[in-house]
Amino acid sequence: MSRPILKVENVDQRFAGLHALKHVSFELIEGEILGIIGPNGAGKSTLFNAIVGTVPPVSGAIRFKDRDIVGMPTHRIAALGIAKTSQTVQVFDEMTALDNVAVAALLSSKSVAAARAAARQELEFWGLEGHADTLAQDLPLAQRSLLELARAMMLRPQVLLVDEVMAGLNEVEVDDILERLMRVNRERGVTLMVIEHNMRALMKISSRILALDYGAVLTLGKPEEVSRHKQVIEAYLGVE
Repeated sequence: MSRPILKVENVDQRFAGLHALKHVSFELIEGEILGIIGPNGAGKSTLFNAIVGTVPPVSGAIRFKDRDIVGMPTHRIAALGIAKTSQTVQVFDEMTALDNVAVAALLSSKSVAAARAAARQELEFWGLEGHADTLAQDLPLAQRSLLELARAMMLRPQVLLVDEVMAGLNEVEVDDILERLMRVNRERGVTLMVIEHNMRALMKISSRILALDYGAVLTLGKPEEVSRHKQVIEAYLGVE
């Protein structure tokens, strides 16, 4: 039976007068894909930032393999095995695709040559081998999104937090990323948490879905259960 790899326990986050996360608790099961949904301002990205230590929570515990990581520097959390993409694509525009990925590979490689070799392999996995020498600023949005995923995977994470990486993409591009994320999960054993507003996409890949609204957990369950949940429907569609 699969065990929890990450436990979020009664986590609170506040920014001035805004209560951004309210006693959030859930477990991430090793090997699953957990979808995260909620309207804008629900606390989804705030939750990711709390997990990776970018903005630690004001209270509560976050346990990665039974080790409380609250208060740890971001680079130490990454070294333990948790990586995150940005809510808006952030790549090094004036570097090539290869060097964007090699930068992350340097953390675990013994030389620049080894980092570049690992980066080439990673680019191939994401279908970017033909763009290795292209400047990141010259890539279209879909390829930039793939590039950010490739760079995150060079950190060799056990848990990857994917924050709206499919935003602005067409249906064909979304399906391509979905297939590659499922391969990351299936073939490389990476546990995923995915924030996404495209419900079709999230329903397709998620083992379970966590719904947030106003910083609080509405429900957590199988996709078909969550899609029928009264409070989830109200949060997205509103109530007359």
